[in-house]
Amino acid sequence: GVEPCNALMIGDTPDDIKAGKSGGTLAWGVLTPEEDAKVTLGLVRPPEDMTTCLLAAQADGVMRCGLSQLLDIIPAAPLVPQGVLRRGEVHRNTKETRIDVTVHLDGSGVCEVHTGLGFLDHMISQLAKHGRFDIQLTCSGDLHIDDHHTAEDCALALGEAFDLALGKRQNIKRFASALCPLDEALSRVVVDISSRPFAVVDLQFTREMIGQISCEMLEHVLESFAHSSRLTLHVHNLHGKNNHHKAESAFKALGVALREAVSLDASAGVPSTKGVLN
Repeated sequence: GVEPCNALMIGDTPDDIKAGKSGGTLAWGVLTPEEDAKVTLGLVRPPEDMTTCLLAAQADGVMRCGLSQLLDIIPAAPLVPQGVLRRGEVHRNTKETRIDVTVHLDGSGVCEVHTGLGFLDHMISQLAKHGRFDIQLTCSGDLHIDDHHTAEDCALALGEAFDLALGKRQNIKRFASALCPLDEALSRVVVDISSRPFAVVDLQFTREMIGQISCEMLEHVLESFAHSSRLTLHVHNLHGKNNHHKAESAFKALGVALREAVSLDASAGVPSTKGVLN
């Protein structure tokens, strides 16, 4: 049922208003067509007019005939139900890595990430900041072997948390793109929250490592993230000489594009002609 405090009673007589008030609801008066015509023609004036009588009965307000003012009185239903957070949490434990990650889509860009790979931490922080996502991620991985398991598994866990945070994939824009520069480097990201995992990544790296992570693994991080978050993702470096700048501009563009793609759109419903995104 509905609590009285969340209900609205509409009536055209003082007795209606008194009944609503005694029941604990909001009570609004409405002028009948006859009373509304009297007001329009100037045939009645306070204190004889019905508006004055309804207000005297403690009406919260009085509407003209037609009820169009209801649109101003009743708030629109939120796109995300009150109290529901678009948040995903994943715990991934294998013989190679132990990872805990949470993602909050409607955040402010707060990021606490400790993967053991400094440059990967830096890239995930760019994604969080420019996507306005709150991300917490910790990983204990077998870095004594190499960077592969840690980088890949962090991306898979992060993508899975992102997928969980998206929920039913309704009332979102779905498609987005972004171009982000960093000095001489320029990267483009195009994203489709399609539920069909696919990734095309070409960052035009010209060196083997950036910090402790191999450049091939940076591209693989993006591919792994796309697959576990069930996105279609196209990431291309268009210009650049400095490999750090190429990577950072790409992760910034990913954050900007995802921020747009997950943004709420009341008119979208399920943003697919199939009626489902799964």
